[in-house]
Amino acid sequence: MGLDQYAYAAARAGQNQEWWENAEFDEVGKTYVNSNISKPREIAYWRKHPNLHGWMEQLWQKKNDNPAADPMFNGVELELTWEDLEQLEEDITNQRLPSTSGFFFGEDSDEYYREQDLKFIREARSEIFLGLKVFYNSSW
Repeated sequence: MGLDQYAYAAARAGQNQEWWENAEFDEVGKTYVNSNISKPREIAYWRKHPNLHGWMEQLWQKKNDNPAADPMFNGVELELTWEDLEQLEEDITNQRLPSTSGFFFGEDSDEYYREQDLKFIREARSEIFLGLKVFYNSSW
């Protein structure tokens, strides 16, 4: 177990969950398929990047006027806007991700993921430019 984090591009909120709920395993291709819904494109995956998760949780709380951990920020789809990505880039560049800990979160991995984080931001901006929405989600 541990903190798994995802970012993906989709046409609308809820599309990722809907795709997985209706996907079927193709024995021939050994993969999941869903002929009714387009699968969102994964932009990034992180394994135990707790400070990024803390940043996303703070953003979610701000957007939803939500007190800390009410409800728990786990499995919550968070849409990221162009402005959110600008702030994230600034905070990563200036080493201002909030120190975050949790039972399954692991240790600070900001340096380890710095280049991947910045690449994610560039790709996310491209997706938004093309008219898609970008989402962050996590599971722990």
